[in-house]
Amino acid sequence: MAFEGLSSKLQDITRKLRGKARITDSDLKEMLREVKLALLEADVNYLIVKEFINDVQEKALGQDVLKSLTPGQQIIKIVKDELVELLGGTESKISFTPNPPTIIMLVGLQGSGKTTTAGKLANILRKQGKKPLLVACDVYRPAAIKQLQVIGSQLNIPVFSNENSKDVVHISKQAMSVALSNLNDVVILDTAGRLQIDEELMQELKNVKANVKPHEILLVVDSMTGQDAVNVAKTFNEDLGIDGVVLTKLDGDTRGGAALSVKKVTGRPIKFAAVGEKLNDIEVFHPDRMAQRILGMGDVLSIIEKAEESFNIEEAEKLEKQLKKKELDLDDYLLQLRQMKKMGSFSSLLKMIPGMNQLKDVKIDDKEFVRIEAMICSMTKEERKNPRILNGNRRVRIAKGSGTTVQEINKFMKSFEMTQKMMKQMQNNKGGMKKLMNNFNPKDFKV
Repeated sequence: MAFEGLSSKLQDITRKLRGKARITDSDLKEMLREVKLALLEADVNYLIVKEFINDVQEKALGQDVLKSLTPGQQIIKIVKDELVELLGGTESKISFTPNPPTIIMLVGLQGSGKTTTAGKLANILRKQGKKPLLVACDVYRPAAIKQLQVIGSQLNIPVFSNENSKDVVHISKQAMSVALSNLNDVVILDTAGRLQIDEELMQELKNVKANVKPHEILLVVDSMTGQDAVNVAKTFNEDLGIDGVVLTKLDGDTRGGAALSVKKVTGRPIKFAAVGEKLNDIEVFHPDRMAQRILGMGDVLSIIEKAEESFNIEEAEKLEKQLKKKELDLDDYLLQLRQMKKMGSFSSLLKMIPGMNQLKDVKIDDKEFVRIEAMICSMTKEERKNPRILNGNRRVRIAKGSGTTVQEINKFMKSFEMTQKMMKQMQNNKGGMKKLMNNFNPKDFKV
């Protein structure tokens, strides 16, 4: 998970600070030393770490924080504000031209994930009301065109390609004509990469830039390569000129050094972050929200946005009406489960809830929810509508059909019965939800 090591260490440091009514100069020095080590272990550039520590120390001393009534809280705020600045300060959006189409050119090394990112980007822009066209400009890598066509087919987004030409500039110009005739207001160019930066690659990209004049050049970098990703970003920006960065595989980068260094080194913002393998696993990069996640402060806004994007309003309203008439059955439960899964992994959602990162003993196994889905799907329609008829023989059959054990079936049914009782309480008592939240203890959340 992104920033796991850094997040854990910084949260331990801030937890110590919160408990102190008074902080001395030596306390501040020790805290800054620990922050420095945490950032270096996260593969953040040494010069950036040095500047970050100096800025925090200067502000802590300059604002006379140590003599204030809540010195710990104020230092935490300074650290958070500096982290936000390090990550880019504010959200940086794509600049759409008033005269469509807006041309977005994706560049980067081979293996960074450009082709998949092209599809993900087209998907997220379509959700914003755009009509994108994907363009296959990688004429060198075997099956690159086919890969983009498959992605376009999965998303139902058109793909332009010309397999008879190796002239990328010509292909790009042809795509512009197609976009104008089909009223595509966004064109995404998936350009070729190399295993390493070379003059031939840069010259080809410069030719496309000069002839097509893209409105946005986004560099796609693999965040798991750490400082190498930062060096690639610096070189591309100096030789070609980029408008922003898309970080891929951020979910697999436990250190986070690339995300914390790239803006400072290149002066160009991180615009998007790919956080999974699925074609909807991409999000706009918000420096303030990311800083809050790193420090364990949660990210409620992102949860709300994911819910709004993933939940089917009509299905939710239908379910609410059904629940008012009858009690929750396993078909209803399965519907809720599948809608929640659209928002992403349960473990990643849990990390966005304020305070949940502090509960190190809470373990969420996303495979458990796959097993639950298999259990419910192995039941008959009658069993899902009326779980009370699930006797021993039926449970043995369901266990065999779902690849689970009778003990797992029993455990799930027990938790489901508890859920039914809570739903009844909320329906019968206007204060049910309030009571439920007052009695909620995250440590009881065991899967």
